[in-house]
Amino acid sequence: MKQTVQIRCKNNKKTVNISIGSSLSEIFDEINLKMDFGPVSAKVNNKVEGLNYRVYNNKDVEFLDLHSHSAMRAYTRTLFFILCKAANDIFPNKKMVIDIPVSNGYYCDLQLGRELTEEDVERVRARMQEVIDARMPIHRHECTTEEAIRIFSEVGDEAKVKLLRSTGKLYTLYYDIDGYKDYYYGTMLTNTSQIHLFDLVKYYDGMLLRLPTSDDPSKLGELTRQDKLFDIFKEHHRWQDIIGLRTIGDLNNAVDKGFTTDLINLAEALQEKKIARIADTIAERKGVKMVLIAGPSSSGKTTTCKRLSIQLLTNGLKPVGISLDDYFVDREKTPKDASDDYDFEHVEALDIPLLNRQMNALMAGEEVELPKYNFQTGKSERSGRKLKLKGNEILVVEGIHALNPMLTAQIPEEYKFRVYASALTTILLDDHNYVPTTDNRLLRRIVRDYKYRGVSAQETIRRWPSVRAGENKWIFPFQENADVMFNTAMLFEFAVIKQQAEPLLEQVPENCEEYSQAYRLLKFLKYIRPIPNRQVPPTSLLREFLGGSSFKY
Repeated sequence: MKQTVQIRCKNNKKTVNISIGSSLSEIFDEINLKMDFGPVSAKVNNKVEGLNYRVYNNKDVEFLDLHSHSAMRAYTRTLFFILCKAANDIFPNKKMVIDIPVSNGYYCDLQLGRELTEEDVERVRARMQEVIDARMPIHRHECTTEEAIRIFSEVGDEAKVKLLRSTGKLYTLYYDIDGYKDYYYGTMLTNTSQIHLFDLVKYYDGMLLRLPTSDDPSKLGELTRQDKLFDIFKEHHRWQDIIGLRTIGDLNNAVDKGFTTDLINLAEALQEKKIARIADTIAERKGVKMVLIAGPSSSGKTTTCKRLSIQLLTNGLKPVGISLDDYFVDREKTPKDASDDYDFEHVEALDIPLLNRQMNALMAGEEVELPKYNFQTGKSERSGRKLKLKGNEILVVEGIHALNPMLTAQIPEEYKFRVYASALTTILLDDHNYVPTTDNRLLRRIVRDYKYRGVSAQETIRRWPSVRAGENKWIFPFQENADVMFNTAMLFEFAVIKQQAEPLLEQVPENCEEYSQAYRLLKFLKYIRPIPNRQVPPTSLLREFLGGSSFKY
């Protein structure tokens, strides 16, 4: 008699008996589900697995298509794999680095020892399409870590070898396409034919790998110019090359060799130098009366404001803080979203005409009484706080809409200086595995929300998609409006934040939706050697999240 296991499928709310040892791909065919853009992967007991995963016990299964961020990550990793294979087929033994998330794609650096040409890029793109059209299976292998190190040593992949040596794991997974082997730290597709849409174009001195969007997987993401964002990534990479710290393997080696204090001091000094240069630029630009600072959640905007204010003082300018929260309109005037709930993140939730009138009056030398918003009553009130700018005073305004042209449309451009602050993760896991910048900010927020607001990691993860949706609508479209971009991410921060984040992530129960995200983050943090947070100075931007800051919040 054939042995079976029970599968509870969340997609159709049905329970079926399946032959023991069946793969997720076989189970999907048996259940006879229909998905236009999938399945790509599946949640098995709320843990994301590839479709080659085999089931030997009763499980809850939810199949994922490209509308899911988890599935899109698997699709993207598989495209990276196909790109690296195609490049290796045409340019054997040349280094490929999957480097920068930009312009709704990924900047990839193919190092040929000469200038990359349009013809080179087209040859790689054509080879990728050949690999996809050939319907090549993607094989998953498990071996001892020593064997994996030998495999990647033989092909000269030093970054991967360094990472594997530092993990302390007994066994390692790797993948191959037609004999080309590579290592990725997440689920993959099972056949190259599952890639239905991509593009590869010349981009600066490298290539841009373009992908479909989760909102509409039938279309590629819009190719928007993000020159300033690209430049800030490249600037940080230059510093990383100088100090020899590009990957997590490099970071782990520095920790093992006792270089953490030097690393922290250097990273903090580089960040302070950047803040000082921003303050110098503001002081040198005659006529600036308002500094506008914006950035996404957990980007460290508050500490950036405080440290920039200190540097402005050293330039003879006295910063005056203005809170955009006090310019909320009365609650009944607040715009509503598609669910008919108040949309407090909408730019028109602020009294834009009042803000512009008062800011222009201040810059004209007049006195104004600033408003105060009562969050309990939902009403704007008189604050009694009167303000008149003196000769050396400069307004510092921080908020999610600060770079939106609508916010300060009536204020002359020559009065404004815009700063975009975000945690732009520049350290790579290895040359073919980038670290999402959103993971950096999410880990910061998990630690901060628990420490200062008593919010669990589960609840922070649950809210994260709506936070991201607000950022995509109100922050990211305007980031290139900035006069200067400031990267708040620290090269060492994952090693420090790890110790506070891991216990919180471990508390997320397996029977909830948020478990898959918590498990993924925990899996990533296991690659990283810890650094005690006592080594981080009290003025560090990271103290905004870790606690122990010398600044008052």
